[in-house]
Amino acid sequence: MGLGTIIIAAVTLINSLLLLAYYLNNNAFPHPLSEKDEHFYLNKVQAGDLNARNILIEHNLRLVAHIAKKFDSVNDDKDDIISIGTIGLIKAINTFDPQKGTKLTTYAARCIENEILMHLRATKKNRGEVSLYEPIGVDIN
Repeated sequence: MGLGTIIIAAVTLINSLLLLAYYLNNNAFPHPLSEKDEHFYLNKVQAGDLNARNILIEHNLRLVAHIAKKFDSVNDDKDDIISIGTIGLIKAINTFDPQKGTKLTTYAARCIENEILMHLRATKKNRGEVSLYEPIGVDIN
């Protein structure tokens, strides 16, 4: 993966997080795209249009929030879960193949949920770790 790709991914993630922050403050996401518009932007994404990719990400953030609600009982911060879900959405849009006959939302929902589950599994392994350099049972006086 080249440096340019990493920078573009970082900028896209930051834009998505800013839009997410807007939602959290105003409780409003952009409305989902119509099937015709979604198809139009998917074709542009396959041609390499980054603006079309960003539009698809922005208009599907509502799906990320919906799926993140399933994980409300998890002890992780809700913002972290939504951020991880947004990464799943970005991966879904980057890898979606309309020729397979699946709707983008169906494919993206699975990718978002899988990304969140992978994060939860990775953090679960580290929850029981204790540093050897941290004092245990120190009285504070």
